[in-house]
Amino acid sequence: MRHSTRIAVGPVQFRIGSDWAEPIAALEHLYAGYPQDDTRPSDATVRLFAARPWRRWLRPSVHIGGDFVVPDALPLPLSMGLLAAEMGMNLQVALGWRRHMLLHASAVAKDGRALIMSGESGSGKSTLAALLGEKEGGGDWRLMGDEFTLIDPAGGNAFAFPRAVSLKNEAIAEVAARVDPSRLGPLLAATPKGDIRHLIPRADAIAAMHEPARPALLLFPRFGGEASVEPMGEGEAFVRLTEASTNYVALGEAGFAALTRLVRETPAFAISYPDSAAGIALVEQLWAEAAK
Repeated sequence: MRHSTRIAVGPVQFRIGSDWAEPIAALEHLYAGYPQDDTRPSDATVRLFAARPWRRWLRPSVHIGGDFVVPDALPLPLSMGLLAAEMGMNLQVALGWRRHMLLHASAVAKDGRALIMSGESGSGKSTLAALLGEKEGGGDWRLMGDEFTLIDPAGGNAFAFPRAVSLKNEAIAEVAARVDPSRLGPLLAATPKGDIRHLIPRADAIAAMHEPARPALLLFPRFGGEASVEPMGEGEAFVRLTEASTNYVALGEAGFAALTRLVRETPAFAISYPDSAAGIALVEQLWAEAAK
């Protein structure tokens, strides 16, 4: 394609091509601090293209393609080309990755152990992970990722996928007040998911992205309502995580064994919280109890 770049996030090497320069330039800003190895074969390919030649210039319309596609997906305007690229990267991993069990979950790590948070869009899992990754809670947390957590089917360890964190709506201002502006991408206003701005993870999180962590705590957060904690049984945690995994079925017996081990060995809780400060306090409390 006319413009292209390579990006390595955790174990995944992406090759992204585009009919336009702007999305590639935005990606190269967000991922400038990530390791670069142009000789390594790509694991996943993303294409941002115009369905008709004139759509490159006349009301530019960005279609998402690559190794895997969603045929009925609507294109995005060029002003949201960065969002299209990020969606394409997530799509390729969600549909094509088989080396690990994928959980749609955010994760942070401390002292070689991982806290995994899974929930629906709007549950606040990305915001909590981002704030913890900035040491908002007072502890030395390492951001592992806000989109996917990778579980090794053989050993059960969690591996990081620390792509740029997708902050949405009210979370943008909350996180922006705590970080250097140079670590924030452009504001993408009025996208299908609301306002979005990307946060570049801390340099130490990127440098440690190949270090595994042992799952120590599973949380299922829900933003809104009074602060509360409810222990979750293995059966309910198992069902919720099968729904949160994009490749559990494809992995077959290995996926079943990995998920069974995860819920048996890792305490799980559902938490509700009215604001980020209360959410972080609950996380720190449960983490301290799990460490006993």
